[in-house]
This record gives sequence, structure tokens and C-alpha cells, in this order.
Amino acid sequence: MYLEGIDSPADVRALPREAMPVLCAEIRHAIIDSCAKAGGHLGPNLGIVELTVALHRVFDSPTDKLVFDVSHQTYAHKMLTGRAWNYLDPKRMGTLSGFASPVESEHDHFSMGHTSTSVSLAVGLARARDLAGQSHDVVAVIGDGSLSGGLAFEGLDDAATLASGLVIVVNDNEWSICPNHGGLYASLAHLRETGGTATDNPFRALGLDYRYVENGNDEAAVEAALRQVKGCVHPIVVHVHTRKGLGFAPAEANEESWHHVGPFNPETGAKLGGGRASGGIVEAPPATYADLTGEYLLGRMRTDRDLVAVSSATPYMMGFTADRREAAGQQFVDVGIAEEHAATLCAGLAAGGAHPVWGVYGTFLQRAYDQLWHDICLNASPATILVFGSSAFGTTDATHLGFYDIAMLGDMPGLTYLAPTCREEYLAMLDWACGYEGSPVAIRVPGAGVVSRADVALPADGFAAAEPEIVREGSGEVALLALGATMPLGQQVVERLAATGIDVTLVNPRYACGIDRDWVVRLGRTACLVATLEDGVLDGGFGSRIACLLGADGTRVRCFGLPHGFPDRYEPAELLAACGMTCDNIVREITELLEG
Repeated sequence: MYLEGIDSPADVRALPREAMPVLCAEIRHAIIDSCAKAGGHLGPNLGIVELTVALHRVFDSPTDKLVFDVSHQTYAHKMLTGRAWNYLDPKRMGTLSGFASPVESEHDHFSMGHTSTSVSLAVGLARARDLAGQSHDVVAVIGDGSLSGGLAFEGLDDAATLASGLVIVVNDNEWSICPNHGGLYASLAHLRETGGTATDNPFRALGLDYRYVENGNDEAAVEAALRQVKGCVHPIVVHVHTRKGLGFAPAEANEESWHHVGPFNPETGAKLGGGRASGGIVEAPPATYADLTGEYLLGRMRTDRDLVAVSSATPYMMGFTADRREAAGQQFVDVGIAEEHAATLCAGLAAGGAHPVWGVYGTFLQRAYDQLWHDICLNASPATILVFGSSAFGTTDATHLGFYDIAMLGDMPGLTYLAPTCREEYLAMLDWACGYEGSPVAIRVPGAGVVSRADVALPADGFAAAEPEIVREGSGEVALLALGATMPLGQQVVERLAATGIDVTLVNPRYACGIDRDWVVRLGRTACLVATLEDGVLDGGFGSRIACLLGADGTRVRCFGLPHGFPDRYEPAELLAACGMTCDNIVREITELLEG
């Protein structure tokens, strides 16, 4: 077995050319086995095996700099840079990050998990190289799906101005997470159809040199093309056509559902469920908030012809399966990996009289900060934003943390950010938001499983009044505000305290941002202690805003939330315990504060 003997790229270069097909087969087998056990990005990594081997055969990493866009397709790269044990040893599978990590290896130059970054990063490395008078190669590897992001265009545009060498490898497997969307992809298709000779070449139009490799899963062909551009003295694009999911029949047959997976049976392809989310979303069981969202929006579209569902390359997250996308027709828009455009598109749709509903993961929402502020909120655009995966129980890689959403959206003037506690409340909020014309509304879709509260008190006139729900009326001395998905924990705490004689008022705040200030002030005048629970970062979050409002009146406030920082591949229960978000600790602290 060749792979077991590879400790560095030098070992790859030392192998005879005739060993490459066997090595690629070993890598592909290791990817399937490790993903079957620990989950991961299966499709992207299977498609880039030969390209990665060729890169390490031609270039001398880490002296030559290889920068992988998104970096969720670096499994083969990791195997060839001394980390094959993570994919070969069943006891250690999944112990490394699913993304590039400078902490792991000198061959990884950046931590990254968001798309469209590699060209800009590589241009920076090339300019730094030139300033230092050095001569090594810099290579950016970017997928066709990543080209829809505005940052990719900005990087390509600047790359063309370099007066020195830069290699940009476009790994074109004809897919993003889902099918590609945008006019650029017609040009890529034309390039593939003409063997790279089409005149409508977007890369040449930007001033970049260009080469095309049709069979990107032929290691020898890719290696030959890369040897031709090694040491080039100007920027050049090498366009490589690959097959996503190659070597695993289920992934080849259904690229969308095998982009990122949880554990599965490698023999049958049967998905086993469970598994820790790690830089992607493990497929959810039936009756998810995604299903509820897709079902509701598609149903409403039948009577509201102005309703438009917007996705930025993750339609499954808001329940828009291929069948639902087809049924929605022009009332569903996928802009590809382009969160900034999605946000500003919603502002334009709203100004034109449409009712846009944009579904986005919290970790990707941060990419559109300026557009949220300047285009949606400044213009008071009546758009609805559904924020998914913002929870300690969401993705756990440092690259994909989603629980900074409340702190971020709290800075947006005029935005109401709702946090439902249950299925009934979520659907009521979604129904209200879709028809609300006053200002933008975001909804923090619960990150855990679907919960029902048959006794939830829904406001008859919608959610514009910004007043919370009193779930349990206590003596008034202590109030516990349990935001969104923390309501079950809040109920446990209140029951435990009641058993000790402490009568707590339990509040469903409903508003992560935009809660009625007068209501909060009135609460502080009656309660001597207010505690807040949130499944989000504590600094700048919901609780800190409550504390700011009550601090002037001398009300004691104890906020419970997640730590500020970049926890990486953590266990949610351990993270919550470390920051005191357990029933035992909250009960203990409230008791001690009352006794102190």
C-alpha cells in the first residue's frame, strides 16, 4: 500500500509514474471509509483526488504555497502531507479538522471554511513573495461553485494586475453544494463543450492567461498541464474538468445529497443517521424545521404570488427539495454561493412589491453584514430572513460557528429578530413576517429538534408589539428569561427552584433583538433578580442587552450564554457545561444570588 508510506509530498514525488492510479484508488477508498465512519464532505473530496496528487507531484509544498478554497476538499491533501492516519486508522478517523488548519500542518496556510476566498488569499501571498524578492510558486485552487461569490470575482480581477506568477486552478465539477446558478456557468459549460476554445471566456476577459484540461480525473493529464505552468511569470488559470463523487456510485448518482454526509454503510450507501455535524449539516430526520418551512412557504405561494423564497446555495436547509423547487417555479430563486447578493436582492424584491423570504445558515449570514445594514435595514425593507443552524448544537468546527448571530443582528437598526420556542410559535411568526410591511424581520429557527407547546399563548394581532410571553407567573421576585430553544432548560430550572420554595416567573422573550424596552424596565422594577438564558454568544448577545437596560435601576442580572472565541469540534454538552449552561449550575447560582 503506497498511502501508508507517505509522510510528506516528497514521498509522492518519489513514487514512479505508474504507481499513481493505485495511489489515487487508495486515497479514494480511504475517503469513503473515513466518511462512512465519521461523516464529512464526501462528494467534493472524491472528485479532487487526481488533481491533488498532481499538485503535490509538481509543486514543492510548503515552499510552494497551495491554497484550497473553502478547504472542505483537502482530505487527499492531508493524506499526502503526513496525516493519512486520520483516514486509515478507524480509531482516529475524524480526529482532525475537516478543513485546512495551520495548527495541524505547515502545508495548511489558512484556517477557512467559507467559500470564494482562495484567489484573494493567493494574490496576497504572491504580492508578499514579490516584496520579499522570493521566487516560489503560489497556487489557488477554487471550485466552480465558489466562483459565484463576489469575493472570487474581486480576487480574479486583482490577480490579473500581477506582474508575476500565480496559478489559479479552477476545479470544475459542474456543482456547488446544489446545482450551480448564474450566467457564469453557461460560459463554463461552453468552455467544456469546446475543449477550452470558446471565445466567451470569462477568465481571458479579465486579462488572465488560460489552459483547459478536459479529463481532470486523469492524474497524468493534470500533472502534465501543471508542469507547463510551474514557474510561470504571469497569472494563469488552469481550468480542470472533474467529476464530483467519483468512485462511489451513490454519490455519482445524487451529488446534492452526498455533498456532506453523516455516517453511512460504505457497501450499500445506506445512511445511518446521527453523527456530529462538522462543517456541514448532517441530514435531518423527518418533521424538521426545514420541512415545516418548505411546506409552509410552498403552500402560501399558491395564494400569494408575490412571495419569493431565496436561497444562497443551500435550498435543502429551508426545505426546498428538488420537487419543491420545481413546484415553486419562478417564486424560488437560488443565487448560488452569494450571500451578499442574496441580501441586497431581497431589498430590491421588497422595493418592487414582492415578499422575499431568504433562508441562510447563521455562519454564512455574517458574510452579508454590510448588505444587511446598508441595503435592508437602512431602507426598512420588509424582507424576512430565516436564520438556521445558530446554536451550540449546530456545526461545531471553528470555521462554521453560527451562534454569533444575535450579537451581529443586534447591531442592525430597525431589525426585529424573533426567537420561537416551538413549532407553533415558529409557524405563527413566519406567517406574520411574510405579510408584515413595516420593517425587516429575522427569525432564529430553533437549532434542535422540533418541539411543540400546545399551551403557547400566541398574540392575536401578530408580533409587532414586541412584548414577551409570560409562561409561568411567579411571585415577581425572580424572573427567568429563556430565549428560543432554551425554553426547555428554563422550564427545568423553574421546576427545580419551585421545589425549594423559590417561585420564579418564567418568560419567553420572543425577541432576540427588538424587545419592548418599556416592558423590560417594568420587569426590573418588580424583580430583584433577572436571569437570562440564550443559545448564543454571551458578549453582545440578548442577555447583555437586558443587563444594559436594567443596570441603571440596580436590578441584579445574571446572564447565561456561550463563550466568546473559536471553539473547534467541541461536544455541545461539554461546551454548555463549561459555561454554566446546565440545570444544576443555574439553580445553584440563582439560589446563591438570592441568599447573598
